[in-house]
Amino acid sequence: MQNSAGAKFRKSLEEENPLQVIGAVNAYTAMMAERVGYKALYLAGAGVANASYGLPDLGITNLTDVLTDLRRVTDATDLPVLVDVDTGFGGAFTISRLVRGLIKDGAGAMHMEDQVQLKRCGHRPGKEIVSKEEMVDRIKAAADAKTDPNFFIVARTDALAIEGLDGAIDRACAYVEAGADMIFAEACTELSQYKAFVDAIDTPYPVLANITEFSKTPNFTLDELRSVGVSAALYPLSATRAMNAAALKVFRHIREHGGAKGVLDIMQDREELYDFLNYHEYEAKIDDLFRANK
Repeated sequence: MQNSAGAKFRKSLEEENPLQVIGAVNAYTAMMAERVGYKALYLAGAGVANASYGLPDLGITNLTDVLTDLRRVTDATDLPVLVDVDTGFGGAFTISRLVRGLIKDGAGAMHMEDQVQLKRCGHRPGKEIVSKEEMVDRIKAAADAKTDPNFFIVARTDALAIEGLDGAIDRACAYVEAGADMIFAEACTELSQYKAFVDAIDTPYPVLANITEFSKTPNFTLDELRSVGVSAALYPLSATRAMNAAALKVFRHIREHGGAKGVLDIMQDREELYDFLNYHEYEAKIDDLFRANK
């Protein structure tokens, strides 16, 4: 399956180091990201919960919710998508169903974490993790269910904050042995921690760094991440946070001032919207069809 989404994701890792994986909360933002030049997209669990359902990222959304948003994105872009599947939404058979659904709906990769089912944000206190053995079973179930051999499995570990660096690395090595292609080392606070993961993990693309804003992880640059061997840099909700702030500013301004005149400068204008949507091509197609019927 040389042209599969999984193969595309692997190719993107070869072409860009570290690979920038940018969060796209819906189809339109995915289209903009592709036009700008990104080689891979990310569908965040928090994005699905917050933007599509108005819920916190606490394991409330489910498999169907994620696949629905995935299909909207993959229908709009050819870029491979890394999908956040939380803890897998259930046991081995549910994870198998999930992996088959992701591949069928166009995902190139997934990441699954070792938190308990009632999960929390990776940068919040009070996290709990399952045993190493239980997470290994989750990874084995996912690897066994692949209908595309190129589908890329990322194992996220939240163990750093709970078991320390040595414990997290021990888990990471076990997850790779179980079938994970890459480790998502959550909530690292120092570059040296990423370096320790990279040195311990025997895969072509060992570590993904989650460069999420307002978190325990500093906003490391690509050069800094490259210097310690990180293979992919994830920006899960950067655009979404900006969109939310802009929307709130516009809502408040229109409410307070009775119009949008003072916030037009932060809006995307009509022509740029039409350009990204290929609006004029659609319009020309309608005109051609109508002329053909006259």
